[in-house]
Amino acid sequence: MRAICGVAFLSAFLFCWPAQAQRSSQPGAFDYYVFNLSWEPEFCHSPRNADSRECQTGGRGFIVHGLWPQFRRGYPERCSDASGLADPSSLLDLMPDAGLVQHEWLTHGTCSGLSADEYFTRIRNAWSSIRIPPQLQQPSRGFSITPSDLKESFVNANAGLRTEDVAVSCGHNYLTAVEICLGKDTLRPEPCGTIRDCHANIIRVAPVR
Repeated sequence: MRAICGVAFLSAFLFCWPAQAQRSSQPGAFDYYVFNLSWEPEFCHSPRNADSRECQTGGRGFIVHGLWPQFRRGYPERCSDASGLADPSSLLDLMPDAGLVQHEWLTHGTCSGLSADEYFTRIRNAWSSIRIPPQLQQPSRGFSITPSDLKESFVNANAGLRTEDVAVSCGHNYLTAVEICLGKDTLRPEPCGTIRDCHANIIRVAPVR
């Protein structure tokens, strides 16, 4: 997981990743990807964020936060100054903010060893390869679930996915994201290894509004 704080997938929101040792950052030199699907309703559940542009449009559950190159221990970041997409808004069907698109390219995409077009095509391919479990597609009411049962719901919805290929992120006992670990070249699921998992006994899932 990541060890810095930065601008999150929604405007004016800050995120922090747990600390983990880094190695040298060379484009294309990493072991696998972490595909982070953030649960947008949790951000919008907070009264201070309810009037934000992202929450006014609403109606979304999981959104793509990023596809992060990862080492078995640690991660690379900001591997080059290669140019990003000519039109970041072309990703707004998957990611809620053009600023996030640019941030993800600069921080993570430059470490993929791919061009910006190739990297974001890979993000689209990763998104297309994952089926969201029915109970997490458009829940109109909040509900409680154990992290292990949430993982099982993804496993049941996706042939070839195992619980060790999935990590759950939570904050204050609310679901914040699901992370799926994918092969560097194949985008096939693989074990997440040292990726930090939610240790809450029960988590709440905020409803889509």
